Amino acid sequence: MSDAIAITGIVATEPRHLVTDSQLPITSFRLASTQRRYDRAKQEWVDGETNWYTVTVFRQLAVNVAGSVRKGERVIVNGRLRIRDWTNGEKTGTTVDVEADSIGHDLLWGTTSFTRSVTSSLAQTTPTSEDFPPETRAAEPAADSVDAPEPLVPAEPAGLPF
Repeated sequence: MSDAIAITGIVATEPRHLVTDSQLPITSFRLASTQRRYDRAKQEWVDGETNWYTVTVFRQLAVNVAGSVRKGERVIVNGRLRIRDWTNGEKTGTTVDVEADSIGHDLLWGTTSFTRSVTSSLAQTTPTSEDFPPETRAAEPAADSVDAPEPLVPAEPAGLPF
């Protein structure tokens, strides 16, 4: 079974990061998700049952999660739910996995700071002037040139429709 799912919860284990022999980064951790509801008879919030998930991510997301997410933090996970029954000798059980497409901190509970990743593949594919033959490169301006190009100024943002 494979369905889209969005889950909020607490990272219950320190994320485990590994790189396979074929250089595929993988990170996984356990996620605890407990629904809360207001009990009018008791006039208080009460915890429901806790659902446990194994969250797995691959490639650049795996690298980013390993560097950003820690045990005890509240996160939001979007991905594909996989429920599998298993048998191991005399024991049987059900495993609930989420192969995540995105993970982020749950900002209802705190703040975070975002830093954009620069992947090595992007850095290797971004051409520089040295990557082109000399006859195709633009002429370098003289050091004493007074005709410096105008700096780029961002355009005014378009008005919001609401």
